[in-house]
Amino acid sequence: MLAAWYNKFGPADKVLNIGEFDEPVPKVGEVKVRVFFSAVNPSDTKKRLGSNPFALDHGPIIPHSDGAGEIIDVGNDELKDRIGERVWLYEAQHNRNFGTSAEFVCLPSINAVRLPKNTNYDVGSMMGIPAITAHRCVHIGGRIENCHVLITGGAGRVGHYAIQWAKQAGAIVIATASNLKSINQCERAGADFVLEHPSKFFVDQVMNITNGQKIDKIIDSDFGVNLDYLLAVIKPNCEIVTFASMSEMHPKIPFYKMMNMNLNLKMVFVYDIPQEAKVNAINDITVALKKERLIHRLSGKYELKDIRNAHIKIESNLTTYGVILIKI
Repeated sequence: MLAAWYNKFGPADKVLNIGEFDEPVPKVGEVKVRVFFSAVNPSDTKKRLGSNPFALDHGPIIPHSDGAGEIIDVGNDELKDRIGERVWLYEAQHNRNFGTSAEFVCLPSINAVRLPKNTNYDVGSMMGIPAITAHRCVHIGGRIENCHVLITGGAGRVGHYAIQWAKQAGAIVIATASNLKSINQCERAGADFVLEHPSKFFVDQVMNITNGQKIDKIIDSDFGVNLDYLLAVIKPNCEIVTFASMSEMHPKIPFYKMMNMNLNLKMVFVYDIPQEAKVNAINDITVALKKERLIHRLSGKYELKDIRNAHIKIESNLTTYGVILIKI
């Protein structure tokens, strides 16, 4: 089969190979999927650069965890009724070597989710990491109906879905964005208010929106640089949920200040959230796809032969609105 893979860590243009690779055979409990689209996420590029130094201990890696396609074979008779299903895929390359940037992938049946009839493969391939992460960030903790929820980086891949999940849960959403185009993206997703990324005016701006009340819940995309601003606007006994801290990868926290506020700090690493949370997210995604309740954004499509450029695009400093896909 045609595939992309790497057998050493490094820059995309140096280590990614494209060519013939052994076609996989499904094991018991697995389905074999003909892949039509593979999604590139930042975690895929980080893995290629060596974020997990042991990842190559068991051989080369076919990257990407998200994708979509059709089930063409199964590993045991109990799964035969799944052959022919249109599916979207998640965690294809989590704790496994072979992901979705290939013509075929074998993975546990649970990681291949039936696509609604009205949903195209390209949309399905966008669901995994961004939509599940956002769902977990929104729904971890208590109800947020009629609560003020602050979402930093609302135009990002996760933030854009988080705005939508939060609005569907009945929240009053305040998002932050860095420029006019990002502001428009947040507004289109349904944010009630959009502010510039935290600045010296941030606290006053938030207080003006909430009539002097502090925020009930914060979903944050860059914890280290945002924390001081967030602590200035959050209510005691409430929660900050964060899923990234790229600008400051080793942040320091004011422990006693946060303790005295009885704050809940929750971190989301989508691959290892509880299985119940994944099931809840998948169920809500299925309903949202059937009823077309989500806005999806495609940043660009690349052929498999151009996968290096797709990875480079993800790693560039240029803002990409939406998901980058590889057409297999």
